[in-house]
Amino acid sequence: MRAVVQRVVQARVTVEPDYVAEIGAGLLLLVGVERGDGPGDVAYVADKSVALRVFGDDAGRMNRSLLEVGGEALVVSQFTLHGDVRRGRRPSFTQAEDPALAERRYEELVAAIRSHGVTAREGRFGARMTVDCSNDGPVTILLDSRRLF
Repeated sequence: MRAVVQRVVQARVTVEPDYVAEIGAGLLLLVGVERGDGPGDVAYVADKSVALRVFGDDAGRMNRSLLEVGGEALVVSQFTLHGDVRRGRRPSFTQAEDPALAERRYEELVAAIRSHGVTAREGRFGARMTVDCSNDGPVTILLDSRRLF
């Protein structure tokens, strides 16, 4: 499972013409489920995301987590995180999980984040979404449950 985690002042998801979800200060997680991802991958991304020390302390140093600052999370599915462009120019998505299984893992991830006491909102799985955010910093962290980076 891969995630692009961005510290945001606010973030919002719409599926035209409907508003879907919005958060204030917290983390925007763009999440791609890879073939073979299981409960361990879900736990890794959930635990790492809520505990990332990317929020400022009293001295302004990145030393606090989402849990410590009481921030929110907006979780958006994004299978294109597994797009492979090492050969050619058109991405190959063969490593992205089958949509039915990916949706299950995505829902498990949202539930795992909530189990930490974090308010987690979500996009609409499989929909063409518009994601608006105000990056804070900007701070962007890449997570991979298989620890490829």
